Amino acid sequence: MSPIKQQAHTLIDALPEAAGWDDVVRAMDAARFQEAVEDGIEAADQGAFAGPERLKATFAKWGVDAAA
Repeated sequence: MSPIKQQAHTLIDALPEAAGWDDVVRAMDAARFQEAVEDGIEAADQGAFAGPERLKATFAKWGVDAAA
């Protein structure tokens, strides 16, 4: 079985017997968020940071004043 299928089985097996589709979606969202956080931590550990000017430019595109 592929690793992704094993992870999906583990997530679903951890749900209560009465779980519905909303519970499955919530578990998948939580797993996706956890993976994104772990990827970000790994990137940070390797020194992959965005500089202040890049952050300001990104926030400016969203209409957010990063200096505030």
